Amino acid sequence: MTLRINSTAPDFKADTTQGPIEFHKWIGDGWAILFSHPKDFTPVCTTELGYMARLKPEFDKRNTKIVGLSVDPVTNHSKWAKDIEETQGAAVTYPMIGDPELKVATLYDMLPEGAGTTSEGRTAADNATVRSVFIIGPDKKIKAMLTYPMGSGRNFDEVLRLLDSIQLTARHQVATPVNWKNGEDVIIVPAVSDEQAKAKFPNGWRAIKPYLRIVPQPK
Repeated sequence: MTLRINSTAPDFKADTTQGPIEFHKWIGDGWAILFSHPKDFTPVCTTELGYMARLKPEFDKRNTKIVGLSVDPVTNHSKWAKDIEETQGAAVTYPMIGDPELKVATLYDMLPEGAGTTSEGRTAADNATVRSVFIIGPDKKIKAMLTYPMGSGRNFDEVLRLLDSIQLTARHQVATPVNWKNGEDVIIVPAVSDEQAKAKFPNGWRAIKPYLRIVPQPK
């Protein structure tokens, strides 16, 4: 299955470090971030999982659940979590999905169909493409996807910034400009006419070009 933005996030059942989940039911009526890893006990991923553990309160504020995935059994994840807490200074309090049969990795197009049905004997290099982040909305649609190479640690501050942008633009008819950060000015989307904009933004806007109208971020 080829996934794109606005595709329905595939539903699945899986074991996690916090018990079995049905993914769509687990998401509920909020947002979710699924981020994947090619193997347990890998150095870059250890730093990433620890950083996400420290960021979890920020995602909680945004009504967003986070869940990690690695193509190894849950029993391995529990051992790895101890290393993560020891080396990164943060306990992993979000669930980590076990995917030893590669079902979720294949379902989310992170591995080809011919990858087989077991993580046994596979190395991180074999699973190098299992390095993705999916932001999923309450409607269970994929809102954004990021994929990193195995040697480059992901920027989860950017994932948080992207989530802020997606949630804001879902509520208001605005877009966020380059390098935007929460609280900065935004752009009125072209689909909103000037007449409509007067009602939506009664304090006015700054028109750099007819198609480039800058307005303070809506509350």
